[in-house]
Amino acid sequence: MTVVLTNFADGDLCQGCAWSINDVEELAKHVARVALGQSRHVAKILAGLNNSSPPTTGAARSAAIKLLTVPENTDPWHRDGWIFQTMSWLVATQANPNSLTRAPHMILAHKGFDGLQLEFDATAARVTAAIIFEDKATTNPRQTITKEVWPEFKLLESGDRENVLTADVSSLLGTRPDIDPDQAIENIIWKQARRYRLSITVSESHTTANGRKQLFKGYDEIASGDVFCSSFGASCVHAS
Repeated sequence: MTVVLTNFADGDLCQGCAWSINDVEELAKHVARVALGQSRHVAKILAGLNNSSPPTTGAARSAAIKLLTVPENTDPWHRDGWIFQTMSWLVATQANPNSLTRAPHMILAHKGFDGLQLEFDATAARVTAAIIFEDKATTNPRQTITKEVWPEFKLLESGDRENVLTADVSSLLGTRPDIDPDQAIENIIWKQARRYRLSITVSESHTTANGRKQLFKGYDEIASGDVFCSSFGASCVHAS
């Protein structure tokens, strides 16, 4: 696999995985294909399907190059943030192949959810959870979490942007005509069958169990409820 995932579970606070890059060149190819608009093809590759590359055009290649290029005399944060979100999507798709994961946005600094994934029951006939992503590439992980991520999760817990979540879930279920979207939305909105997933770059001090507990301290005060309703998937990426 391009990205190696090492699972961890730190008590009742969070569970997740640490990422390490096994093949940088292959990762770059996946990101480039997503930039070309070929996320569906990449998902098939991650699922182990041996299929040929879809055709592309010069216009698509030019648009992809523009997406991945930092304009002169500007900061790279938006471009880097998009690449990190794409990596997060790759990891989520690889880790949960039986779920539905929304493809990355194709616009830098998009204001919607960083990502969205739907999980299903054993029969794959009912949505059991909607997982909302927060993806942060940063040099100050704890400060970013307390100043940006926890407030965002708190707003979502209070019902903020439920209309956006409803629209995104409906759109994602467009590929699953066997599932009633209204019933799925009722489970997610009214029964609070939602979960949160934070992917963030970390320093060496946060790669241990104690380090992660300090990093994610306070989550249980933001999203109250039982484990199913407020479970927290945390993906740590060591910034080397």
